[in-house]
Amino acid sequence: MTAGRGGAPRGPALTVDLLIVPVEEPGGVVLVRRRYEPVGWALPGGFVDHGETVEAAAIREAKEETGLDVTLLRQFHVYSDPARDARQHTVSVVFVAAARGRPAGADDAAEARVFSMGALPEPIVFDHAQILEDFVQGRY
Repeated sequence: MTAGRGGAPRGPALTVDLLIVPVEEPGGVVLVRRRYEPVGWALPGGFVDHGETVEAAAIREAKEETGLDVTLLRQFHVYSDPARDARQHTVSVVFVAAARGRPAGADDAAEARVFSMGALPEPIVFDHAQILEDFVQGRY
């Protein structure tokens, strides 16, 4: 394990991702087109701030990246493969959420759109294609 500040062991960064299901479009999911590397489509999400709960981080990230006010429905699963993000080791708590309205890309999302689960865009970055497949297949 690599040492962090003050010699303490450095662990993975904690993140959240959201499977946002639009109330007006059953069978759809909100994805964002990333403005920064890795460029591609992703679930809305990001890093949990110090002193913030994962639930608060999920609600904040959804608003920042899509403009949507979400209602968290349930925790879906935790993804922790060290290779899930090439930039650094992250652990993501993934939530299923509902929202009303039309998403609009903001913050580090160049675009936010609703896609049918049967017609997802490419490329999907990180391990988000696996998360989407797990969701569609009813895993977890």
